[in-house]
Amino acid sequence: MIRVFVLSFLLAFQFLLLAGQNVQAKGIYYMVKEDGTLCITDIPNSRKYKPYKFEKTINYIRNAIVAFKRDHRSVEEVNAIVSGLCSKYAVDKKLVMAVIDVESGFNAAAVSTAGAQGLMQIMPETGRDLDLEDPFDPSENIDAGIRYLRYLLDTFPDRRLAVAAYNAGPNAVKKYGGIPPYAETQNYVEKVWARLQYYE
Repeated sequence: MIRVFVLSFLLAFQFLLLAGQNVQAKGIYYMVKEDGTLCITDIPNSRKYKPYKFEKTINYIRNAIVAFKRDHRSVEEVNAIVSGLCSKYAVDKKLVMAVIDVESGFNAAAVSTAGAQGLMQIMPETGRDLDLEDPFDPSENIDAGIRYLRYLLDTFPDRRLAVAAYNAGPNAVKKYGGIPPYAETQNYVEKVWARLQYYE
């Protein structure tokens, strides 16, 4: 119930923001009253109104809406894509399936708080380096993710280090000469290894 309410609010707010772009030349202003009421106008009649910044909020709302969206793919569907690509790039299929499981839970629309996208949770800058055009397209996302994982496996022959680098970045692994002392990364590696048995 709360999730439906929040999603409805985000959609309505996004509509308001996008509509507001039409009057951006004049500006949009907002004020929060003492009782918590939010007032928005393009004709401020009080110094309490503050100018509204559109760009950052619009991007935030868009990301939040994508994050609420679910595009769950079946294990069978993902496995079919992974199988062909793993043969192409010579990467262990079980490892890729475990990474996808831990990264996104097979939600092709997943967006992390850091901005990672899609089934293999690829950061936008990494996606650009990998020529990833649509991070929410399962085939494109998995192809890019496997290519990146192939690079990490070539860089770190120890598969655990390659997986740690997938989470924390290769520079962090090089810096510490092993799995970085980050709780998130250490837990991530353990989760991936625990999921390997499900994809034998």
